[in-house]
Amino acid sequence: MAANNRRMSGKKGAQVGSGGQRRKGLEGRGPTPPAEMRKGHKKNRIANAKAKQAVRRPVARGRGGRSASELVVGRNPVVEALREGVPASTLYVQQFIDNDERVREALQLAAERGGINLMEAPRPELDRMTNGLNHQGLVLQVPPYEYAHPEDLLDAAADEGEDPLVVALDGVTDPRNLGAVVRSVSAFGGHGVVVPERRSAGMTAGAWKTSAGTAARTPVARATNLTRALEAYKKAGLTVVGLAADGEADLGDLQALEGPVVIVVGSEGKGLSRLVGETCDHRVRIPMPGGAESLNAGVAAGIVLYEAARRRG
Repeated sequence: MAANNRRMSGKKGAQVGSGGQRRKGLEGRGPTPPAEMRKGHKKNRIANAKAKQAVRRPVARGRGGRSASELVVGRNPVVEALREGVPASTLYVQQFIDNDERVREALQLAAERGGINLMEAPRPELDRMTNGLNHQGLVLQVPPYEYAHPEDLLDAAADEGEDPLVVALDGVTDPRNLGAVVRSVSAFGGHGVVVPERRSAGMTAGAWKTSAGTAARTPVARATNLTRALEAYKKAGLTVVGLAADGEADLGDLQALEGPVVIVVGSEGKGLSRLVGETCDHRVRIPMPGGAESLNAGVAAGIVLYEAARRRG
């Protein structure tokens, strides 16, 4: 009869045990995500709308033109890019992503910097955006870089009352070398870097990272034709100095570094192209007692810029 009473009881809830459901319900769900990531929140709707507008907005062109937007893919690359201050417009986060420390750091860095839209997207959408790359649920959109015009670098020097000190890269295709040159130009008081529009490294996320943040204050100009840009610099009173392993002059003997000058650095393998080499006023070699055949663009530019800064100082 007692058993029958238990079966007929109108008492609600579990009669024997909860199967652990009550304990699970008391477990924490991790830190609360930012408002921009919470579906239905006003800030989430605003962030999504801004991101969609940025995708639809046509790319304006400055005097030196703009590059295409770029995607940084994967948890470690995204976190590193945010740590190094690489410009970013949108951080895409996969829905229902495993919330590990890299995801949390990416969200925190994006929120602290401000101006970065946070968008939650399903995995198929991120797969489509990245052409199937292993994005691990994090994708960072880097906006187009706005290049200066080669003349802008002369204007910057004039504004500071200084003789122009410019570096031009001929056939340098590694973005890390470009970033290293930008860093050296900034360190030694140069006024900018010129790269050709074709067959050259551009200001990608990799170049930004290698520049260690100096790309934010050191302009990079893009020339449609590097030879013509160098000829225009010559007409403006600059001496064009090309670095070459078989150069006629030694770096230590070059007096031109004390005045307005553009230093031309070629690729490590091929050096200066024929037309660019013929445009140079001087072809200079860097003494290397150790016997190395060549230096990469970043190291070579740093050595010459140091010598120029020492003479000017």
